[in-house]
Amino acid sequence: MQDLLANIKIQVNPKTYVKDPETSDLGKKIIKNSILLIDEIGFEEFTFKKLGEKIGSNESSIYRYFENKHKLLVYLSSWYWAWIEYRLVFSTNNIENKIEKLKKAITIVTEAIDDDKSTAHINEAVLNKIIIEEFTKTLYNKNVDEENKEGFFLIYKQVNYRIEKMIFDVNPEYPYAKSLVSSIIQGSLHQHFLKNHLKTITNCNDEINPTSFYIHLIENILKK
Repeated sequence: MQDLLANIKIQVNPKTYVKDPETSDLGKKIIKNSILLIDEIGFEEFTFKKLGEKIGSNESSIYRYFENKHKLLVYLSSWYWAWIEYRLVFSTNNIENKIEKLKKAITIVTEAIDDDKSTAHINEAVLNKIIIEEFTKTLYNKNVDEENKEGFFLIYKQVNYRIEKMIFDVNPEYPYAKSLVSSIIQGSLHQHFLKNHLKTITNCNDEINPTSFYIHLIENILKK
């Protein structure tokens, strides 16, 4: 699968950037180091000035690629969910058993992520940590409705739609498929966060991961 992903360009809504960072060495350097810096200091403390210092470039060069750091975070999130969608397609395409196909999809969207060596300038394991910690910041803001109209969250919603279809295939009579999928995807990020920071209010730990919890959940909820 890594060989297949290596030959695919992840498509991100062009409205999230001024210039496509994938088209230049500087752009890729901005993406690579923004991920590392956000992971290191957090999104609140992250600035283009600090990023410029890290990559040895002036702040204005970063603005040639992204209007502001919010758009950069939306870009990173969109890239992540597009990468997840490709993994969903490739990993479930040949699974005929409907419940096993759904369980594989749940695993992909809830498991801890390892770095994909086929994308040299993006460390998916670190990006996954950022999604766990920071993804809600792309949604919970006053501009979410306008940004939704602009298609900023289309890729994220496509991941939801794909798994919703799998739930329908398993149990077409289940009436809450949309809510179940969004709860699983958002909830898994929350469970990873709790596992890392607020351990006493989750059953997830080094032995029980969020994937196990959500597979148990769907197996029981979708019983006919």
